[in-house]
Amino acid sequence: MTTTERIDPPFAADETAMLTAWLDYHRATLLLKTEGLTPEQLRERSVPPSSLSLLGLVRHMAEVERHWFLGILQGQEFEEGIYWTSEDEDGDFNQVDGADPEADLATFRTQVGLAREAAAGLPPETPGKRLRRGEEVTLRWILVHMIEEYARHNGHADLLRERIDGATGE
Repeated sequence: MTTTERIDPPFAADETAMLTAWLDYHRATLLLKTEGLTPEQLRERSVPPSSLSLLGLVRHMAEVERHWFLGILQGQEFEEGIYWTSEDEDGDFNQVDGADPEADLATFRTQVGLAREAAAGLPPETPGKRLRRGEEVTLRWILVHMIEEYARHNGHADLLRERIDGATGE
């Protein structure tokens, strides 16, 4: 059993260190919500007709990490996602029934590691190499957006986890 270490962000730090610490805190929070559950529980959907599941959230955030840090910041092009395809753009959520949670958690961790590498040492005003909706996006914006994205989905994860086994918490 893996135990995720979640480190509280510092009360005082420079901007990049603060934003990175909060992002890492939220990344760890999502992983904590998955710990101790069976593959079936991780695949369990919230309520019909939603395809939302804890495993779907992990898969989705792997896609999001890849998109923003490797795609937008570094300029890499992807024809399809890790889980989504042109036939199923919500494959990260829709295709969990036969998914391997261990492999998907490993993919998530890999994408987080690649995202960290992509941003390492860059000042927050660094522009991405690709435009988003025709506009320049900075690393600062990406970090703030990622914190927001995780915070929103961690709220979903908290409700899903409580529904599955009654566990609540941060």
